[in-house]
Amino acid sequence: MSYLVLARKYRPRNFSEMVGQSHVVQALGNALSTGRLHHAYLFTGTRGVGKTTVSRILAKSLNCTGTDGQGGITAEPCGVCEACTDIDSGRFVDYTELDAASNRGVDEIAQLLEQAVYKPVVGRFKVFMIDEVHMLTNTAFNAMLKTLEEPPEYLKFVLATTDPQKVPATVLSRCLQFNLRPMAPETILEHLTQVLTTECVPAEPQALRLLARAARGSMRDALSLTDQAISFGSGRLEEGSVRTMLGSVDRSYVFRLLDALARGDGRTVVETSEVLRLNGLSAASTLEEMATVLQRMAVLQAVPDMGAGGDDSDPEVAETARLAHILPADETQLLYSLCLHGRGELGLAPDEYAALTMVMLRLLAFKPPGVTVFAAQAATPGSAAEPGKKPQPELPVLSHIEEAKACDPALPQRPVAAQAVAQVAERVAEVASGKIHESHEALAQVDRASIAINTEATVEQLAAPAPAQLPQAFVPTASLAVTPLGDAWSQTVNQLVAAEAVAALTRELALQSELRSQDGGVWTLRVEREALSQPAAREKLQAALQQLLGDSFVQLAVEVGAVMDTPARRNAAALAEKQRAAEELIHKDPLVQDMIRDWDARIIPGSIRPVVSQSI
Repeated sequence: MSYLVLARKYRPRNFSEMVGQSHVVQALGNALSTGRLHHAYLFTGTRGVGKTTVSRILAKSLNCTGTDGQGGITAEPCGVCEACTDIDSGRFVDYTELDAASNRGVDEIAQLLEQAVYKPVVGRFKVFMIDEVHMLTNTAFNAMLKTLEEPPEYLKFVLATTDPQKVPATVLSRCLQFNLRPMAPETILEHLTQVLTTECVPAEPQALRLLARAARGSMRDALSLTDQAISFGSGRLEEGSVRTMLGSVDRSYVFRLLDALARGDGRTVVETSEVLRLNGLSAASTLEEMATVLQRMAVLQAVPDMGAGGDDSDPEVAETARLAHILPADETQLLYSLCLHGRGELGLAPDEYAALTMVMLRLLAFKPPGVTVFAAQAATPGSAAEPGKKPQPELPVLSHIEEAKACDPALPQRPVAAQAVAQVAERVAEVASGKIHESHEALAQVDRASIAINTEATVEQLAAPAPAQLPQAFVPTASLAVTPLGDAWSQTVNQLVAAEAVAALTRELALQSELRSQDGGVWTLRVEREALSQPAAREKLQAALQQLLGDSFVQLAVEVGAVMDTPARRNAAALAEKQRAAEELIHKDPLVQDMIRDWDARIIPGSIRPVVSQSI
């Protein structure tokens, strides 16, 4: 007798043998038991989940006569009567299976419907089963609509498809639709264990787990892979041979990569990627396995009671739990997203292993930084502090994540955030009060620290002097020193700009220059950048001034040097004052204060803008 493959040998013969489709079994079983039978059923789902199997069991349930030949419609077909055995063997005259992938035209459907006018020959019902029904042409669908809507009482339609989106709505509305779900790896693992126990085939549990995952929800694929693995392993299922057959990546590599990423160990990451290259393991499979492990880690981090998605005997469960404990939840989400996007980029690179390495390095590059410590006196190996100088205390600067959490009081605060803010506040107060005299080091240190705490949420924790009381070194804008000629020159330039008498480089020359002298009709301007002192720009500005001032202006000279009073700096100072006044007005507004107090409202930094006139 020829060998019968496992997928056919262990095809379910009744509803009780169906695995992983309890929702469909329950609905059909109750309908058969109560006699509430529909005339058309549509089974949808991916390959190998039991669509054809359910249709055959339904046909047996409708035509079963029992062991004594006197039975009726039942949810538990006997499997031994003539109707049951003939349907299982594919020779029951009243059960017709049509493959729409190869018989998709209107002629084939018309030929099938011609049989609908004849009553069953030996059975209780005629059953027309159309597999991959979405492959039918529009004309074929239209040809069967009338019969599908009002078939004879002895005729039942069973349709099956892997793509219900392509089935016309007119057909869907005439059928009861059941969606057969892909099976979980645990369900497939349990069924494979039972099958191999019956077949007396020794199998390692980890080998069966690999097969269950590789099946991707399809029981038929799982049994076919098991057949292949038995042949590959000479009658035994061992983890090593199954992994070699499937070409899957050993998860020990995945765990090693994730552990190195959690520790920020770039050397181990690159070395492990090179090992994957030498062993010829798939880069796409590596990223896929990483995404699977990261998903389980994320679930474990969010809901610790649910576990890591596996039984306790699986050694990978403990390792997944360990990684979930050492890797922050936000980094887990980031790594998962990068792995998914990295899979799509593998085909764009000339070498998929180089692309895999780049994805791993990207994970390291986007790893959120921890707490960094800055010091005004950066000590290097072998260096000593200068004699007579007081050592500067170290100031912690918050990472970007800590800044985000500090900005929103609703987010959980880490102890290091409050400690850092308190130390920076004390340091700023010391500098402002003049207790610290090492101005360059101290001010540079405070300036770096102010970047980390410059958010509105830290104002409540930071008892620092007001910006107006701080030393001039804290002012971020360029210094402005008023000169006697500055008022007149700034007014003249603003008139030229408002009248659009100057443009481009000429306008920049006027705005960025300082009027140094007016001697005998010669006006001398000074600019910081030599690029602004080009003759062409000077001549255009001189012509504009001549047209504006008339005979009172004769000639223009331009020199290069340091400037302190320019129209651009005056405009910037005016804008800064307007911004400060606008923010003060909003913060002191009674309505705004009531909203902050009663509704825990916050003013978004940078959202306040003053109304600027055209003259500035």
